Amino acid sequence: MVLAAGLGTRMRPLTEARPKPLLPLAGRTLLDHALDRIDEAGIGNVVVNAHWFPHLIEDVCAARAHPPKVVKEDTLLETGGGIRNALPLLGKDPFLVVNGDAFWLDGPVSTIERLAERFDPEEMDGLLLMVRASQVDSEIGHGDFLLDPLGRVRWPKEREVAPYVYGGVQIIHPRLMEGSPEGAFSLHRQWTRAIENGRLFGLVHDGAWFHLSRPGDLRVAENALATGLARAMF
Repeated sequence: MVLAAGLGTRMRPLTEARPKPLLPLAGRTLLDHALDRIDEAGIGNVVVNAHWFPHLIEDVCAARAHPPKVVKEDTLLETGGGIRNALPLLGKDPFLVVNGDAFWLDGPVSTIERLAERFDPEEMDGLLLMVRASQVDSEIGHGDFLLDPLGRVRWPKEREVAPYVYGGVQIIHPRLMEGSPEGAFSLHRQWTRAIENGRLFGLVHDGAWFHLSRPGDLRVAENALATGLARAMF
């Protein structure tokens, strides 16, 4: 599933008349980049949710060689609600979830393949791609998560430095969504429960990753790609 229903308010004015996942980077939309990676991984059943200018999302998806299903949300459902709403189309097996504005360069092995190989449905309800906060060139400046020696995710305690941020790519088991409410809610609600049960894990990214929050971030990413800096660093 690709999450593409957000309003992209921090990217305005670029998102006043189009969804954030349709912003261009390196000659393609962010959504196309995400769908390209999914296609390369051999994933055939793909769902994209849409809310802000949904017809534009539909047009981009329809133009692809393997068009994904588009689920239009009349009301913005946030990350958790969007996934819950699409569950009937995703089946009962673990599935990949990619943020529609996520942009990364793989390391030696495909990032999606690394996640799929690491995911253990017996042990995990979710596996998140983690990026070192020190690697992120943006206003973030700090992380949100820690990993224990086995890769389990936990929230930082007071005054504890968290070295990782979520990279916008994850594999989750449908049971992660059990007990979730109807309507709009953040996926953090389900992550917190999985963390408490020791069933949320992280995998550290071994390639380049770009935080795309504001218009200036797109310029930084374009420059890094154009100069080859991103490849040279990883």
